[in-house]
Amino acid sequence: MSTLPIDVWSDIACPWCYIGKRNLDAALVLLQDSNAVDSNAVDSNAVSVDFHSYLLAPDTPPETDAPEIDFLVQSKGMPADQVRQMFAHVTQVAADAGLHYDFDIARHANTRKAHELLHYAKSVGRQADMAERLFAAHFTEGKRLGDVNELTDLAAEIGLDRDDVENALRTGTYANVVDADLDQASAYGISGVPFFVIDGRYGISGAQPPEVLAQAIGRVLSERAET
Repeated sequence: MSTLPIDVWSDIACPWCYIGKRNLDAALVLLQDSNAVDSNAVDSNAVSVDFHSYLLAPDTPPETDAPEIDFLVQSKGMPADQVRQMFAHVTQVAADAGLHYDFDIARHANTRKAHELLHYAKSVGRQADMAERLFAAHFTEGKRLGDVNELTDLAAEIGLDRDDVENALRTGTYANVVDADLDQASAYGISGVPFFVIDGRYGISGAQPPEVLAQAIGRVLSERAET
């Protein structure tokens, strides 16, 4: 049986997307336990995960470097207290997923180059590792994800070739792949992220709990095994 594809549309600057990634990771672990899924035990190695680009703020100038709270207050017209309450809520949900968010240092940025880096990482088999590093850099460390130098440093941290990465980012090698992802998201009617597409047939919206994702993936794997 061929590998089951799970395509995930997300934005590195989306707090729910990092939670969604962690929940998907946990769901794949649950698939090893037949008691966690309404089917026989399933080998999660039969699943492949690809991350696709979605831009929550595509009009953000590339040179933008501002606190996330200031961006939402100034560009979205949201009251500061409302933004803080929203951040507090998602920070607690993230903590429940084992993540630490620090919105006091998180910087708003145009994430297009970060998405190009994700596609470079995919080309060398390290996309999941790069996604994890970028999410942590944004939500925990306050890194500037619109800055090519910082992105190159982050890529080098996980062992990617610094010169190759910098060249790919500065020349826009993967810009067309990002655009293709955005076009596909539009074709699917995706208006919010994270959004999971299982086997190219089933869509799941939002940072669903691991159990929900595991059950959905398990059902599709079982369907494929029966055909």
